[in-house]
Amino acid sequence: MNPYPHPIIAREGWFYLGLASAVALAVQVLAGIVWAAPFWLVTLFVLQFFRDPARPVPAGDQWILSPADGRIVAVLPCTDPYLQRPAVKISVFMNVFNVHSNRSPVAGTVRQVVYHPGQFLNADLDKASEANERNALVLETPAGRELTCVQVAGLIARRILCYVKVGDVLQPGQRYGFIRFGSRVDLYLPPEVRLRAAIGDTVKATTSILAEWPSS
Repeated sequence: MNPYPHPIIAREGWFYLGLASAVALAVQVLAGIVWAAPFWLVTLFVLQFFRDPARPVPAGDQWILSPADGRIVAVLPCTDPYLQRPAVKISVFMNVFNVHSNRSPVAGTVRQVVYHPGQFLNADLDKASEANERNALVLETPAGRELTCVQVAGLIARRILCYVKVGDVLQPGQRYGFIRFGSRVDLYLPPEVRLRAAIGDTVKATTSILAEWPSS
């Protein structure tokens, strides 16, 4: 399956881009380019926010890829709240200037989709993982390994979009969801994985490798 069967400007942003462009154009026609300039800047911001570029997928099935663009704000041992087992959590924080399309970190089958309503705390805070609105996918790889990928809403993000269901099979880097206007994605990995990312790293969805499965 082609993991990028979508336009370079995410469909989730077409309405907002059209609205911003129409307002900017109307102001320019009625009042001139000087008055319209701030509205065109807003249009450019909307355009960059909803960009959704194709990304090359690293070769090899041993990699666990970043599910989101952003900055790593947590790498810590914990308990996977969905699989109820020891885990390492890697959290990627997305600000308003990052791409907000979410991609599958591995090839795998969706075993669970779990949605939780919640608060809208700053997604940069670690407690957002448990307090905020979130949507979790439990994925099982062809080798039988499991991990959990959780979309977490943020202070401004008020809409988590997930387009897959239990039983769907995802390819590495395949687009499966979107979060509007700043948020985070948490990965819960088995503790035996080899980490290749650290707090403070800037990562990109699909192209950045966060961890490696141990050799069989």
